[in-house]
Amino acid sequence: MQCHWIADDVFRYEDTCHVYVLRSGAAAVLIDFGSGGVLDHLPELGIDRITDILITHHHRDQVQGLSRAAAAGIRVWVPPVERNLIDAVDEHWRTRPLDNDYDVRQDRYSLLNQVPVAGTVAEYRTTRYGAFDIHTVPLPGHTVGSVGYLLDLGGRRLAFTGDLIHGEGRLWSLAATQWAYTGFHENAGMEGVAATILSCMQLLRQEPDVLLPSHGEAVTDPPASIARLRERLQELLDMRRRTPWNPDRMLNEPWKHVTPHLLRNTTSMARSYALLSQSGTALLFDFGFDLTTGLPGGHDRSSRRPLLASIEALHRDHGIDRVEVALPTHYHDDHVAGFNLLREVHGTEIWSPDHIADVLSAPTRWDLPCLWYDPIAVDRVLPQEGPVRWREYEIGVHHLPGHTLYAAAYSFTVDGRRVIATGDQQNTVWDPGTAEPELLNYQYRNRFRIDDFVRSAELYQVLRPEVMISGHWPPFDVTDGYLDMLLTEGTRLARLHRDILPRDVDFEAEGFGARISPYRSTPGPGGTVRMTVEVRNPFPQQEQALLTLVVPPGWSAEPLVQKLDIDGHRCAETEFLVRIPASAAPAERQRVAVDMMVGRMAFGQQAEALVSVR
Repeated sequence: MQCHWIADDVFRYEDTCHVYVLRSGAAAVLIDFGSGGVLDHLPELGIDRITDILITHHHRDQVQGLSRAAAAGIRVWVPPVERNLIDAVDEHWRTRPLDNDYDVRQDRYSLLNQVPVAGTVAEYRTTRYGAFDIHTVPLPGHTVGSVGYLLDLGGRRLAFTGDLIHGEGRLWSLAATQWAYTGFHENAGMEGVAATILSCMQLLRQEPDVLLPSHGEAVTDPPASIARLRERLQELLDMRRRTPWNPDRMLNEPWKHVTPHLLRNTTSMARSYALLSQSGTALLFDFGFDLTTGLPGGHDRSSRRPLLASIEALHRDHGIDRVEVALPTHYHDDHVAGFNLLREVHGTEIWSPDHIADVLSAPTRWDLPCLWYDPIAVDRVLPQEGPVRWREYEIGVHHLPGHTLYAAAYSFTVDGRRVIATGDQQNTVWDPGTAEPELLNYQYRNRFRIDDFVRSAELYQVLRPEVMISGHWPPFDVTDGYLDMLLTEGTRLARLHRDILPRDVDFEAEGFGARISPYRSTPGPGGTVRMTVEVRNPFPQQEQALLTLVVPPGWSAEPLVQKLDIDGHRCAETEFLVRIPASAAPAERQRVAVDMMVGRMAFGQQAEALVSVR
């Protein structure tokens, strides 16, 4: 028999990976599944049914037999970050880039064909599966999305750790920990090694009595085995760095004081800030990738995961009972990735200015870069201009276009100092008399407009902040010289754009005259999509815009042609209803476009939208 006794009613089945069997009477819960051969040995353990399977990570040696589980009606629960590599892996295989491929993660070590799942496990929380209360902990390292499971049984705490550690202080695979192609980031190519160290350290804080890995023997002395592994991984990591890396500081001191009641998270990407109330609660400005060791290669869902490690430090070191509110400076993933997890685990409310709220809550409607994968519900929508009250603070909310059109600045006074949070608007590392290359941080696809940095500089002149906090640079003591320089540079940037771009056709800096919303939609055969087209008149005088919708063969639109009279240098909107024939076969990313003529000038198919028939 391939089953070995581990503890009371806990057995290990040796397969392509270790499959752990948690027995309660004639029923059982499994940790990982391997080839599925464990189902053939259940009678030997007095088990007649499996209720649930919990997966630690997506690699084939853990999950290759899951089709057997699905056929048997067993509930399968998977890591949140890696669900798409299990129940939507067919799409992953279809779209995963292969040519000129710099993505070195082991995401191709996935199921050959997708398998339906019951859902995802709830990280940082305890959930009942079958007869067992099991706590899920994030354990990035072997993969970005790896998780582990803690079970208290018979007075002992068992930790099912996947491939985080192998036996007594080794790794099953170093190659798996290379999440990105070696580059210029200090941890590039070693992101998973650094994450493994941090995960091991956090796991020890859970005080497990034994570690049960996917490969190798049980770890009966977790502190000693992790100390051994950490020492060797630290040496390996430091060989590729200019300066030694300090994981203890990341875990134990993530927050640094800007003022006594304003903290900066030094371990997140982008930087988040915590405003502390005397009530023992906190408000966060942004919360993206906490405890980051560097971003993995690729941009698929399984390459990015939020964590909450620094929130524990707010409780432990700063007396914060609850993170009450989170505010986004803008919608980019590195600023908002953790918002949903904050709400789910800590009950945090998301407040957002009205021009950012829809981008957060309906990301597929927008043709923008750096969107987070999942909708983020907004609990309170704030006006673009005007103050909002939180606890003892009055916070000014200001539209701050530049880095992106969908950005805000927040002004407030804390500990007697006037502070402004500006997100990624501009680099705050500045020497008087010089302009840093990335001083004004504009990206055209973010919908940068020519005068945006003039307007933001004028806003700063009115607010006169003493301290500026930003997403990727240290807090900065603002001087009059810095504010004057921002206005000078913003004015110069605007002048250069006007000197370079056509004088008689003004599509602003982004260069397009139309947009379609929603940018992505997923109707079924016979369905419809209502599309809004926004069009800009690029001429100074009123003109008529002629818009013709272009749809795939066999599709139709009502109307097919629209005419709009638009004032000079203004925008207008109109709607089309796209109909998909009932006979349409499933197809991904079918293109719909709008052909645009303004006055006598034809601009062609200025905008597109993607429709997936499913």
